[in-house]
Amino acid sequence: MLLLEVIFWILLVLVFYSYLGYGLLLYVLVALKKLFDAKKISADTELPEVTLFVAAYNERDYVDEKVKNSLLLNYPKDKLHFLWVTDGSNDGTQDLIAKYSNIQVLHNPDRAGKINAIHRGMKIINTPIVIFCDANTMLSQNSILEIVKAFNDSKVGCVAGEKRIFHKDVDSAVGSGEGLYWKYESFLKRMDSEFYTTVGAAGELFAIRTVLFNEVEKDTLLDDFMMSMRIAINGHLIKYVPEAYAYESSSANVKEELKRKIRIAAGAVQSTFRLKQALNPFHDFRLTFQFISHKISRWLFVPFALPIIFILNAFIVYNKGFLVVSIYQIILFLQILFYFITIVGWYFQSINIKVKVLFVPYYIFMMNYASWIGLIRYIKGSQSVNWERAKRSA
Repeated sequence: MLLLEVIFWILLVLVFYSYLGYGLLLYVLVALKKLFDAKKISADTELPEVTLFVAAYNERDYVDEKVKNSLLLNYPKDKLHFLWVTDGSNDGTQDLIAKYSNIQVLHNPDRAGKINAIHRGMKIINTPIVIFCDANTMLSQNSILEIVKAFNDSKVGCVAGEKRIFHKDVDSAVGSGEGLYWKYESFLKRMDSEFYTTVGAAGELFAIRTVLFNEVEKDTLLDDFMMSMRIAINGHLIKYVPEAYAYESSSANVKEELKRKIRIAAGAVQSTFRLKQALNPFHDFRLTFQFISHKISRWLFVPFALPIIFILNAFIVYNKGFLVVSIYQIILFLQILFYFITIVGWYFQSINIKVKVLFVPYYIFMMNYASWIGLIRYIKGSQSVNWERAKRSA
């Protein structure tokens, strides 16, 4: 029984560390670092040429809004270039883009996945900085200026922008959960960046030095993460710049969000196997510490530890006797309450009753459930490299 209790507490502490402890530890480490690190980066006066790169598949509904947003960005017009790769699109996306004379379009009728579209586009880019973003995300007006500013530090090889979620109905299950998740994720990314380096970048908005680009495997599921992490593995920093942000609406419903999370989960497993150097503390101890604490623990530990914790907790309470009040009974009660709220949240969203506090536990449960399904798909090799975009709310 003692051994089971030890295992229970170890797993519980690690789950707490994965969700909250790492963020608290980072906050303390960053505060200590600021006491001793007064280094300032001098700003360059000459702005470089940049390319805004959009790999789009069947994004007809977003083309005009995206182009309008891009043309209004606060950056010298003669130094801002636009490239869209619309491979495989069959809804007229490429024809809509073609009417804009200042946007270069590459189109191949065959669909081979986003990463292959990126490989094609990168072969013709000759600006020193390339900025990747999605067709359905709009950028803040000064986003490019803020990104370029971060590259003034010669150690920075990649810049990650911030993803922001908006929803016309802030009390929806997806809107509440996804918005809260990205707020906390943004905090962690900012702390990561201030401590050492951000752990990967999201495809909604990130930039790299063009000379650092290396093609990744053609079956890569998380191209943005793989591209940025390999830059970090090669000794460059990923800088997080929240002032440069991309905003989009939340997924249209839980089914669409789950589809997106499952693909990310399958890609997470794939990325873990392909980023072995990031797991080697002798290569870069700080990167390994951040990669395991921020990503690996939530990808490959928490989803599979939670059911074990619940089973161990119930077994320990049963053996100690239900009438004996103990910390184990309190923890078990809290776990049962969490899953009960999750079920109620699922039911309420299905009948369109909006109680925001019930949706957050439901969203957390859904993320961990997606990790199980994603792992199964990765093992079976059934997750397609072709990205099926989740429908977004209006």
